Amino acid sequence: IIHTAVITKKEKHLKFKSLLRSPLHVLILTHFKMKFFIPLALLAATSATAFVSPNLNVTPKHKSFIIPSKATTLSSSSTDNDKGTESSSTEKKEPTHAPRHDTGTPQEVSPEEMKVQAAFAEHQQNCPKPDFATDVRTLIQYNHGFAVMSTNSKVMDGYPNGSVVGFAPDEDGNPLFVFSGMSSHTQDVLKDPRCSLTVASKQFKGAADGRVNLMGKVALLPKEEKEAATATYMKKHPGAFWITFGDFNWFKMEIERISFVGGFARAGTVSPKEYKAAKPDAISEFGPHIAAHMNDDHMDSTIGMIESQVPGLNASEAVITSVDSLGMYVKVTRSPSDSEEIQQFKMRLPFPREAKDRKDVKDVIVEMTRAAAAASAAEE
Repeated sequence: IIHTAVITKKEKHLKFKSLLRSPLHVLILTHFKMKFFIPLALLAATSATAFVSPNLNVTPKHKSFIIPSKATTLSSSSTDNDKGTESSSTEKKEPTHAPRHDTGTPQEVSPEEMKVQAAFAEHQQNCPKPDFATDVRTLIQYNHGFAVMSTNSKVMDGYPNGSVVGFAPDEDGNPLFVFSGMSSHTQDVLKDPRCSLTVASKQFKGAADGRVNLMGKVALLPKEEKEAATATYMKKHPGAFWITFGDFNWFKMEIERISFVGGFARAGTVSPKEYKAAKPDAISEFGPHIAAHMNDDHMDSTIGMIESQVPGLNASEAVITSVDSLGMYVKVTRSPSDSEEIQQFKMRLPFPREAKDRKDVKDVIVEMTRAAAAASAAEE
């Protein structure tokens, strides 16, 4: 997605002029007749759909990892009169207290660094990865079993009520709950079954990590389904002895809408039909154990694999955050060759083939490590 913006001396905020399709997520800025490319999603794992309001007013301030584009630089096609009209209209609507997002002066980038960034952008575009529906099913399935449920409050009409609740997905991915009759969220859904469930990935630490919002209606579970629900819930929560207490009742959410954010610039919606048809990625179930082992004992190998796929990136640290059947996501720390600035971002590190089981993942990583070492030795 290309967002075209114009920055003038008079108004130092961004006006999004158009939203076009492109394989790169870049923001084209024109500032005092100088043009720079700044990515909206600093090296997020790959291209997806980014959502930005066309009326958003922000002031640039972030220092970004700059990705060049082969396309001709774009600028607004509006006439001066059109710009003046839009500017005055925006100024009337914008509240005086509106937050601004200042990214400072765009930094010059050396030709060598531009080549590295171009190679990185091309590499990330071509990386295989699970589709959105599989990502969502995987996140829900292998979550630790707790999430935030938002209900319509019974005691404060018109206000949302947020509660941390336990859940377990059934075979179709629908969340199962067992609630006490005394809980406020229980009373809420009995009055109004509409609610949402916000689920973060098991490794969630910040905005670059995955999360899902499920919206739908919650209803009491029929008696004939309680036995299967109990087995499913106890598998996720083996210590939940209290579910047999007389005050607890079973509920299930029927999903109507799904919103997914997999990190910067990886966001979108998945239909309930697509979600139900998808299957969780099997490798992701034990992926955290592989990641922990690699991070603790073999980070130098991960750095070597990164360098072999994107020469010149020169990562100083590479922390694997997740592993699936098609590859890994890695949080990279590096400094450009022409700057002392420290950059951190996530990148996709693909496998040469799909991994089928734990042993296959080990074999693939060993192959990648050896290939990277051989390439490094050949260069020396």
